[in-house]
Amino acid sequence: MGKVHEGNSNTEDKKTEFSLVRVKSTWKSKLGKKINKDAVDSVSAAKIYESITDRGTSWTVVSPITFTYKVTETHDLLDPTNDTLLLGHITDPQHLEDIKKSNKPIRRFVVIDQEVFKIYGPKLTEYLEANNVVYKILALPITEGNKSMETALKILDDVNNFALDRRTEPIIAIGGGVCLDIVGLAASLYRRRTPYIRVPTTLLSYIDASVGAKTGVNFANCKNKLGAYIPPAAALLDLSFMQTVPRRHISNGLAEMLKMALMKHQGLFELLEEHGCMLLDTKFQADNTLYGHSSVKVASQATHIAITTMLEELAPNLWEDDLNRLVDFGHLISPALEMKVLPSLLHGEAVNIDMSYMVYLSHECGLLMEEEKQRIISCMVGLELPVWHEEFTMELIQKSLQDRLKHSGGLVRMPLPVGLGQAEIFNNTSFDILQRAYIKWCEELSVSSDSTCDV
Repeated sequence: MGKVHEGNSNTEDKKTEFSLVRVKSTWKSKLGKKINKDAVDSVSAAKIYESITDRGTSWTVVSPITFTYKVTETHDLLDPTNDTLLLGHITDPQHLEDIKKSNKPIRRFVVIDQEVFKIYGPKLTEYLEANNVVYKILALPITEGNKSMETALKILDDVNNFALDRRTEPIIAIGGGVCLDIVGLAASLYRRRTPYIRVPTTLLSYIDASVGAKTGVNFANCKNKLGAYIPPAAALLDLSFMQTVPRRHISNGLAEMLKMALMKHQGLFELLEEHGCMLLDTKFQADNTLYGHSSVKVASQATHIAITTMLEELAPNLWEDDLNRLVDFGHLISPALEMKVLPSLLHGEAVNIDMSYMVYLSHECGLLMEEEKQRIISCMVGLELPVWHEEFTMELIQKSLQDRLKHSGGLVRMPLPVGLGQAEIFNNTSFDILQRAYIKWCEELSVSSDSTCDV
Protein backbone atom coordinates (compact mmCIF):
# COMPACT_ATOMS: atom_id res chain seq x y z
CA MET A 1 0.00 0.00 0.00
CA GLY A 2 1.28 3.45 -0.89
CA LYS A 3 2.03 6.06 1.72
CA VAL A 4 -0.95 8.18 2.73
CA HIS A 5 -0.31 11.90 3.26
CA GLU A 6 -2.21 13.31 6.14
CA GLY A 7 -3.28 16.91 6.36
CA ASN A 8 -2.97 19.57 3.67
CA SER A 9 0.34 19.46 1.84
CA ASN A 10 1.60 22.85 0.77
CA THR A 11 2.07 22.20 -2.97
CA GLU A 12 1.10 25.70 -4.06
CA ASP A 13 3.70 27.44 -6.21
CA LYS A 14 5.66 30.23 -4.63
CA LYS A 15 6.81 31.90 -7.82
CA THR A 16 9.55 34.51 -7.75
CA GLU A 17 10.44 36.63 -10.74
CA PHE A 18 14.08 37.48 -11.49
CA SER A 19 15.31 39.94 -14.08
CA LEU A 20 18.69 39.42 -15.71
CA VAL A 21 21.19 42.26 -15.75
CA ARG A 22 24.73 42.48 -17.07
CA VAL A 23 27.49 44.02 -14.97
CA LYS A 24 31.07 43.94 -16.26
CA SER A 25 30.53 40.99 -18.63
CA THR A 26 28.64 38.96 -16.01
CA TRP A 27 24.93 38.23 -16.05
CA LYS A 28 23.22 38.33 -12.64
CA SER A 29 19.71 37.63 -11.39
CA LYS A 30 17.93 40.56 -9.77
CA LEU A 31 14.77 40.13 -7.76
CA GLY A 32 11.71 42.04 -8.90
CA LYS A 33 10.77 44.15 -11.88
CA LYS A 34 12.32 47.49 -10.91
CA ILE A 35 15.93 47.78 -12.03
CA ASN A 36 18.22 50.77 -11.64
CA LYS A 37 19.47 50.90 -15.23
CA ASP A 38 22.20 53.36 -14.32
CA ALA A 39 23.86 50.74 -12.13
CA VAL A 40 24.07 48.02 -14.81
CA ASP A 41 25.46 47.71 -18.32
CA SER A 42 22.33 46.18 -19.83
CA VAL A 43 19.03 44.53 -18.97
CA SER A 44 17.89 41.41 -20.79
CA ALA A 45 14.36 40.86 -22.03
CA ALA A 46 14.67 37.35 -20.60
CA LYS A 47 13.18 36.39 -17.23
CA ILE A 48 13.71 33.54 -14.81
CA TYR A 49 10.81 32.43 -12.62
CA GLU A 50 11.69 30.30 -9.62
CA SER A 51 8.92 28.13 -8.18
CA ILE A 52 9.28 26.38 -4.83
CA THR A 53 6.96 23.68 -3.54
CA ASP A 54 7.41 21.02 -0.88
CA ARG A 55 8.47 18.72 -3.70
CA GLY A 56 11.37 20.85 -4.86
CA THR A 57 12.35 23.84 -6.96
CA SER A 58 11.78 24.49 -10.65
CA TRP A 59 12.97 27.28 -12.90
CA THR A 60 10.96 28.59 -15.83
CA VAL A 61 13.01 30.48 -18.40
CA VAL A 62 11.27 32.98 -20.66
CA SER A 63 13.76 34.07 -23.31
CA PRO A 64 12.32 36.16 -26.14
CA ILE A 65 14.13 35.52 -29.40
CA THR A 66 13.84 38.10 -32.16
CA PHE A 67 14.67 37.32 -35.76
CA THR A 68 15.25 40.20 -38.12
CA TYR A 69 15.37 39.47 -41.83
CA LYS A 70 14.97 41.52 -44.97
CA VAL A 71 12.93 40.82 -48.08
CA THR A 72 14.31 43.06 -50.79
CA GLU A 73 13.19 43.50 -54.36
CA THR A 74 16.07 44.56 -56.60
CA HIS A 75 17.02 44.68 -60.27
CA ASP A 76 20.06 43.24 -62.03
CA LEU A 77 21.23 41.39 -58.93
CA LEU A 78 24.23 39.95 -60.80
CA ASP A 79 25.38 43.30 -62.17
CA PRO A 80 28.89 43.76 -60.68
CA THR A 81 28.00 47.33 -59.68
CA ASN A 82 25.08 46.08 -57.55
CA ASP A 83 26.41 45.05 -54.11
CA THR A 84 23.05 43.76 -52.85
CA LEU A 85 24.04 40.10 -53.19
CA LEU A 86 27.09 40.65 -50.98
CA LEU A 87 25.88 43.31 -48.54
CA GLY A 88 22.10 43.53 -48.86
CA HIS A 89 21.54 41.45 -45.70
CA ILE A 90 23.31 43.94 -43.40
CA THR A 91 20.96 46.10 -41.34
CA ASP A 92 23.48 48.05 -39.23
CA PRO A 93 24.70 51.16 -41.17
CA GLN A 94 27.95 51.32 -39.20
CA HIS A 95 28.69 47.66 -39.88
CA LEU A 96 28.03 48.25 -43.55
CA GLU A 97 30.35 51.25 -43.62
CA ASP A 98 33.11 49.30 -41.84
CA ILE A 99 32.96 46.50 -44.40
CA LYS A 100 33.13 48.90 -47.31
CA LYS A 101 36.20 50.60 -45.82
CA SER A 102 37.94 47.33 -44.95
CA ASN A 103 40.64 45.86 -47.18
CA LYS A 104 39.71 42.36 -46.04
CA PRO A 105 38.27 40.35 -48.96
CA ILE A 106 34.67 39.19 -48.76
CA ARG A 107 34.23 35.40 -48.66
CA ARG A 108 31.06 33.67 -49.85
CA PHE A 109 29.92 30.07 -50.22
CA VAL A 110 27.25 29.77 -52.91
CA VAL A 111 24.93 26.80 -53.48
CA ILE A 112 23.15 27.00 -56.82
CA ASP A 113 20.77 24.69 -58.62
CA GLN A 114 22.67 22.96 -61.41
CA GLU A 115 20.14 23.96 -64.05
CA VAL A 116 20.27 27.58 -62.92
CA PHE A 117 24.08 27.42 -63.00
CA LYS A 118 23.99 26.38 -66.66
CA ILE A 119 22.25 29.68 -67.42
CA TYR A 120 23.72 32.10 -64.89
CA GLY A 121 27.00 30.44 -63.91
CA PRO A 122 29.27 32.62 -66.06
CA LYS A 123 27.48 35.79 -64.95
CA LEU A 124 27.67 34.76 -61.27
CA THR A 125 31.39 33.97 -61.57
CA GLU A 126 32.05 37.28 -63.31
CA TYR A 127 30.15 39.10 -60.54
CA LEU A 128 32.13 37.48 -57.73
CA GLU A 129 35.48 38.00 -59.40
CA ALA A 130 34.72 41.62 -60.30
CA ASN A 131 34.08 42.25 -56.60
CA ASN A 132 37.25 40.41 -55.51
CA VAL A 133 35.28 37.81 -53.57
CA VAL A 134 36.94 34.66 -52.28
CA TYR A 135 34.27 32.16 -53.24
CA LYS A 136 33.20 28.56 -53.66
CA ILE A 137 30.29 27.75 -55.97
CA LEU A 138 28.61 24.41 -55.39
CA ALA A 139 26.30 23.54 -58.29
CA LEU A 140 24.06 20.61 -57.47
CA PRO A 141 21.26 18.73 -59.22
CA ILE A 142 18.38 19.65 -56.90
CA THR A 143 14.94 18.10 -57.33
CA GLU A 144 12.05 17.08 -55.11
CA GLY A 145 13.36 13.52 -55.48
CA ASN A 146 16.73 14.31 -53.85
CA LYS A 147 15.42 16.82 -51.31
CA SER A 148 17.02 14.80 -48.56
CA MET A 149 19.40 14.84 -45.62
CA GLU A 150 22.02 13.28 -47.89
CA THR A 151 21.95 16.41 -50.08
CA ALA A 152 22.04 18.68 -47.02
CA LEU A 153 25.05 16.77 -45.64
CA LYS A 154 26.83 17.04 -49.00
CA ILE A 155 26.41 20.82 -48.76
CA LEU A 156 27.63 20.84 -45.15
CA ASP A 157 30.73 18.84 -46.04
CA ASP A 158 31.71 21.45 -48.62
CA VAL A 159 30.81 24.32 -46.27
CA ASN A 160 33.08 22.83 -43.64
CA ASN A 161 35.96 22.45 -46.12
CA PHE A 162 35.53 26.11 -47.07
CA ALA A 163 36.08 26.98 -43.37
CA LEU A 164 33.17 29.37 -43.39
CA ASP A 165 32.87 31.97 -40.63
CA ARG A 166 29.30 31.65 -39.38
CA ARG A 167 29.30 35.17 -37.95
CA THR A 168 30.18 37.17 -41.04
CA GLU A 169 29.88 34.90 -44.10
CA PRO A 170 26.30 33.95 -44.96
CA ILE A 171 25.72 30.99 -47.24
CA ILE A 172 24.01 32.09 -50.47
CA ALA A 173 21.32 29.84 -51.96
CA ILE A 174 20.33 30.49 -55.58
CA GLY A 175 17.53 28.42 -57.07
CA GLY A 176 13.94 27.32 -56.67
CA GLY A 177 12.08 26.45 -53.50
CA VAL A 178 13.68 23.01 -53.10
CA CYS A 179 17.17 24.52 -53.22
CA LEU A 180 16.25 27.29 -50.77
CA ASP A 181 14.70 24.78 -48.35
CA ILE A 182 17.68 22.41 -48.36
CA VAL A 183 20.30 25.14 -48.01
CA GLY A 184 18.27 26.78 -45.25
CA LEU A 185 18.22 23.55 -43.28
CA ALA A 186 21.93 22.96 -43.85
CA ALA A 187 22.72 26.49 -42.65
CA SER A 188 20.58 26.05 -39.55
CA LEU A 189 22.56 22.91 -38.67
CA TYR A 190 26.07 24.21 -39.32
CA ARG A 191 27.50 25.39 -36.01
CA ARG A 192 23.88 25.47 -34.78
CA ARG A 193 22.89 28.47 -36.90
CA THR A 194 24.75 30.04 -39.79
CA PRO A 195 23.11 32.93 -41.61
CA TYR A 196 22.02 32.33 -45.18
CA ILE A 197 20.62 34.35 -48.05
CA ARG A 198 17.85 33.25 -50.38
CA VAL A 199 17.86 34.20 -54.05
CA PRO A 200 14.74 32.69 -55.66
CA THR A 201 14.92 31.94 -59.38
CA THR A 202 11.38 30.60 -59.86
CA LEU A 203 8.09 32.41 -59.40
CA LEU A 204 6.93 29.93 -56.76
CA SER A 205 9.99 30.50 -54.59
CA TYR A 206 9.86 34.26 -55.26
CA ILE A 207 6.51 34.72 -53.54
CA ASP A 208 6.46 31.73 -51.19
CA ALA A 209 9.62 29.89 -50.08
CA SER A 210 11.79 33.01 -50.04
CA VAL A 211 9.73 35.13 -47.64
CA GLY A 212 9.15 32.78 -44.70
CA ALA A 213 11.19 30.93 -42.09
CA LYS A 214 10.66 27.30 -43.06
CA THR A 215 13.52 25.04 -44.08
CA GLY A 216 13.32 21.33 -44.66
CA VAL A 217 13.92 18.09 -46.51
CA ASN A 218 11.72 15.11 -47.27
CA PHE A 219 11.94 12.08 -45.00
CA ALA A 220 10.17 8.71 -44.70
CA ASN A 221 8.36 9.45 -47.96
CA CYS A 222 6.79 12.54 -46.37
CA LYS A 223 7.23 16.07 -47.64
CA ASN A 224 9.39 18.32 -45.44
CA LYS A 225 9.19 16.00 -42.44
CA LEU A 226 12.61 17.17 -41.25
CA GLY A 227 13.22 20.88 -40.91
CA ALA A 228 13.55 23.97 -38.79
CA TYR A 229 12.08 27.46 -38.51
CA ILE A 230 15.14 29.59 -39.23
CA PRO A 231 14.52 32.58 -41.51
CA PRO A 232 17.21 33.83 -43.89
CA ALA A 233 19.26 36.90 -43.12
CA ALA A 234 17.75 38.23 -46.34
CA ALA A 235 15.67 37.20 -49.32
CA LEU A 236 16.83 39.02 -52.44
CA LEU A 237 14.18 39.11 -55.15
CA ASP A 238 14.93 39.86 -58.80
CA LEU A 239 12.14 39.30 -61.31
CA SER A 240 14.61 39.22 -64.20
CA PHE A 241 15.34 35.58 -63.30
CA MET A 242 11.80 34.73 -64.44
CA GLN A 243 12.62 35.37 -68.10
CA THR A 244 14.46 32.02 -68.32
CA VAL A 245 11.83 30.06 -66.36
CA PRO A 246 9.72 27.64 -68.46
CA ARG A 247 6.08 28.64 -68.91
CA ARG A 248 4.88 25.67 -66.85
CA HIS A 249 6.93 26.88 -63.89
CA ILE A 250 5.46 30.38 -64.19
CA SER A 251 2.03 28.76 -64.00
CA ASN A 252 3.25 26.71 -61.05
CA GLY A 253 4.13 29.89 -59.13
CA LEU A 254 0.84 31.53 -60.01
CA ALA A 255 -0.89 28.80 -57.97
CA GLU A 256 0.64 30.09 -54.72
CA MET A 257 -0.20 33.63 -55.77
CA LEU A 258 -3.80 32.56 -56.37
CA LYS A 259 -3.83 30.95 -52.92
CA MET A 260 -3.16 34.30 -51.28
CA ALA A 261 -5.72 35.98 -53.53
CA LEU A 262 -8.48 33.53 -52.54
CA MET A 263 -7.63 33.71 -48.86
CA LYS A 264 -6.99 37.43 -48.41
CA HIS A 265 -7.23 39.76 -51.39
CA GLN A 266 -10.05 40.04 -53.93
CA GLY A 267 -8.09 42.66 -55.87
CA LEU A 268 -5.26 40.20 -56.47
CA PHE A 269 -7.77 37.60 -57.63
CA GLU A 270 -9.23 40.06 -60.12
CA LEU A 271 -5.72 40.89 -61.38
CA LEU A 272 -5.01 37.21 -61.99
CA GLU A 273 -8.46 36.66 -63.47
CA GLU A 274 -8.02 39.49 -65.97
CA HIS A 275 -4.30 39.44 -66.67
CA GLY A 276 -3.20 35.86 -65.95
CA CYS A 277 -2.58 35.09 -69.61
CA MET A 278 -0.43 38.21 -69.98
CA LEU A 279 1.66 37.25 -66.95
CA LEU A 280 2.22 33.83 -68.47
CA ASP A 281 3.12 35.26 -71.88
CA THR A 282 5.48 37.94 -70.56
CA LYS A 283 6.92 35.93 -67.62
CA PHE A 284 6.57 39.04 -65.44
CA GLN A 285 8.93 41.00 -67.75
CA ALA A 286 8.56 44.24 -69.66
CA ASP A 287 6.96 43.63 -73.04
CA ASN A 288 7.21 46.15 -75.83
CA THR A 289 5.20 44.26 -78.41
CA LEU A 290 1.82 42.82 -77.52
CA TYR A 291 1.13 44.23 -74.06
CA GLY A 292 3.32 47.32 -73.78
CA HIS A 293 4.33 48.68 -70.39
CA SER A 294 1.13 47.47 -68.70
CA SER A 295 2.79 44.08 -68.23
CA VAL A 296 5.38 45.56 -65.85
CA LYS A 297 2.74 47.39 -63.85
CA VAL A 298 0.57 44.29 -63.43
CA ALA A 299 3.57 42.08 -62.60
CA SER A 300 4.72 44.56 -59.96
CA GLN A 301 1.24 44.88 -58.45
CA ALA A 302 0.66 41.13 -58.34
CA THR A 303 4.00 40.23 -56.75
CA HIS A 304 3.79 43.12 -54.28
CA ILE A 305 0.32 42.09 -53.06
CA ALA A 306 1.27 38.40 -52.91
CA ILE A 307 4.41 39.07 -50.85
CA THR A 308 2.69 41.58 -48.56
CA THR A 309 -0.24 39.26 -47.80
CA MET A 310 2.15 36.34 -47.26
CA LEU A 311 4.27 38.35 -44.83
CA GLU A 312 1.14 39.50 -42.98
CA GLU A 313 0.33 35.86 -42.24
CA LEU A 314 3.88 34.65 -41.57
CA ALA A 315 5.49 37.44 -39.55
CA PRO A 316 3.30 37.05 -36.41
CA ASN A 317 3.53 33.25 -36.59
CA LEU A 318 6.97 32.27 -37.91
CA TRP A 319 7.12 29.17 -35.70
CA GLU A 320 3.50 28.20 -36.39
CA ASP A 321 2.58 28.39 -32.73
CA ASP A 322 -0.92 29.27 -33.93
CA LEU A 323 -2.06 26.29 -35.98
CA ASN A 324 -4.97 28.19 -37.56
CA ARG A 325 -3.16 29.29 -40.71
CA LEU A 326 -4.80 30.62 -43.85
CA VAL A 327 -1.60 29.90 -45.80
CA ASP A 328 -2.34 26.18 -45.35
CA PHE A 329 -5.08 26.49 -47.98
CA GLY A 330 -4.29 24.02 -50.72
CA HIS A 331 -1.81 22.21 -48.48
CA LEU A 332 -4.05 19.72 -46.66
CA ILE A 333 -4.12 16.98 -49.30
CA SER A 334 -1.52 18.20 -51.80
CA PRO A 335 1.62 17.02 -49.89
CA ALA A 336 0.44 13.41 -50.03
CA LEU A 337 -0.66 13.78 -53.66
CA GLU A 338 2.64 15.35 -54.66
CA MET A 339 4.72 12.61 -53.04
CA LYS A 340 2.46 9.88 -54.42
CA VAL A 341 2.83 10.91 -58.07
CA LEU A 342 6.37 12.34 -57.86
CA PRO A 343 7.73 13.74 -60.16
CA SER A 344 4.74 14.20 -62.46
CA LEU A 345 3.24 17.15 -60.56
CA LEU A 346 5.01 20.33 -59.57
CA HIS A 347 4.33 21.71 -56.08
CA GLY A 348 2.03 24.51 -57.22
CA GLU A 349 0.13 22.15 -59.49
CA ALA A 350 -0.57 19.78 -56.61
CA VAL A 351 -1.58 22.75 -54.44
CA ASN A 352 -3.99 23.95 -57.12
CA ILE A 353 -5.68 20.56 -57.41
CA ASP A 354 -6.16 20.65 -53.63
CA MET A 355 -7.54 24.21 -53.84
CA SER A 356 -9.87 23.22 -56.68
CA TYR A 357 -11.42 20.48 -54.58
CA MET A 358 -11.65 22.78 -51.55
CA VAL A 359 -13.51 25.36 -53.66
CA TYR A 360 -16.11 22.68 -54.43
CA LEU A 361 -16.20 21.77 -50.75
CA SER A 362 -16.73 25.41 -49.83
CA HIS A 363 -19.59 25.64 -52.30
CA GLU A 364 -21.12 22.43 -50.93
CA CYS A 365 -20.95 23.95 -47.42
CA GLY A 366 -22.84 27.02 -48.64
CA LEU A 367 -19.84 29.31 -48.22
CA LEU A 368 -19.34 30.14 -51.90
CA MET A 369 -21.93 30.99 -54.51
CA GLU A 370 -22.03 28.98 -57.74
CA GLU A 371 -20.89 32.02 -59.72
CA GLU A 372 -17.89 32.50 -57.42
CA LYS A 373 -16.98 28.83 -57.71
CA GLN A 374 -17.08 28.99 -61.50
CA ARG A 375 -15.02 32.18 -61.60
CA ILE A 376 -12.33 30.59 -59.45
CA ILE A 377 -12.15 27.42 -61.54
CA SER A 378 -12.10 29.46 -64.77
CA CYS A 379 -9.25 31.55 -63.35
CA MET A 380 -7.30 28.38 -62.53
CA VAL A 381 -7.78 27.07 -66.06
CA GLY A 382 -6.74 30.46 -67.44
CA LEU A 383 -3.54 30.23 -65.42
CA GLU A 384 -2.95 26.84 -67.09
CA LEU A 385 -3.15 24.97 -63.79
CA PRO A 386 -4.58 21.45 -63.37
CA VAL A 387 -7.89 21.36 -61.51
CA TRP A 388 -8.35 17.59 -61.13
CA HIS A 389 -6.22 14.45 -60.77
CA GLU A 390 -7.19 10.79 -60.76
CA GLU A 391 -4.91 10.05 -57.79
CA PHE A 392 -6.71 12.66 -55.68
CA THR A 393 -9.14 10.10 -54.25
CA MET A 394 -11.50 10.03 -51.30
CA GLU A 395 -9.12 7.57 -49.68
CA LEU A 396 -6.28 10.09 -50.02
CA ILE A 397 -8.49 12.88 -48.66
CA GLN A 398 -9.51 10.86 -45.60
CA LYS A 399 -5.97 9.70 -44.85
CA SER A 400 -4.55 13.22 -45.22
CA LEU A 401 -7.18 14.74 -42.94
CA GLN A 402 -6.61 12.00 -40.34
CA ASP A 403 -2.87 12.69 -40.45
CA ARG A 404 -3.57 16.39 -40.05
CA LEU A 405 -5.55 15.73 -36.86
CA LYS A 406 -2.42 14.17 -35.34
CA HIS A 407 -0.26 17.21 -36.03
CA SER A 408 -2.75 20.05 -35.57
CA GLY A 409 -3.84 19.65 -31.99
CA GLY A 410 -6.67 17.26 -32.78
CA LEU A 411 -8.45 19.67 -35.14
CA VAL A 412 -8.52 19.69 -38.94
CA ARG A 413 -8.10 23.51 -39.11
CA MET A 414 -9.29 23.64 -42.71
CA PRO A 415 -9.05 27.04 -44.42
CA LEU A 416 -11.92 27.58 -46.85
CA PRO A 417 -12.89 30.59 -48.97
CA VAL A 418 -16.12 32.26 -47.85
CA GLY A 419 -16.15 34.67 -50.77
CA LEU A 420 -13.58 36.05 -53.17
CA GLY A 421 -10.61 37.18 -51.10
CA GLN A 422 -12.11 36.09 -47.77
CA ALA A 423 -11.57 32.93 -45.75
CA GLU A 424 -12.21 31.25 -42.42
CA ILE A 425 -10.94 28.14 -40.60
CA PHE A 426 -13.31 25.18 -40.21
CA ASN A 427 -13.06 22.05 -38.05
CA ASN A 428 -16.32 20.15 -38.37
CA THR A 429 -16.80 19.25 -42.03
CA SER A 430 -18.66 15.95 -42.18
CA PHE A 431 -17.65 12.99 -44.30
CA ASP A 432 -20.96 13.26 -46.13
CA ILE A 433 -20.19 16.82 -47.27
CA LEU A 434 -16.61 15.87 -48.19
CA GLN A 435 -17.93 13.03 -50.33
CA ARG A 436 -20.71 15.06 -52.00
CA ALA A 437 -18.22 17.76 -52.91
CA TYR A 438 -15.82 15.14 -54.24
CA ILE A 439 -18.45 13.54 -56.47
CA LYS A 440 -19.47 16.91 -57.96
CA TRP A 441 -15.82 17.84 -58.40
CA CYS A 442 -15.15 14.64 -60.33
CA GLU A 443 -18.31 14.94 -62.41
CA GLU A 444 -17.54 18.49 -63.51
CA LEU A 445 -13.76 18.53 -63.75
CA SER A 446 -12.43 15.03 -64.45
CA VAL A 447 -10.27 14.92 -67.54
CA SER A 448 -12.51 12.60 -69.57
CA SER A 449 -16.19 11.85 -69.63
CA ASP A 450 -15.67 8.15 -68.88
CA SER A 451 -13.52 8.80 -65.80
CA THR A 452 -14.84 7.21 -62.64
CA CYS A 453 -14.54 8.48 -59.13
CA ASP A 454 -13.09 6.36 -56.36
CA VAL A 455 -15.58 7.00 -53.57
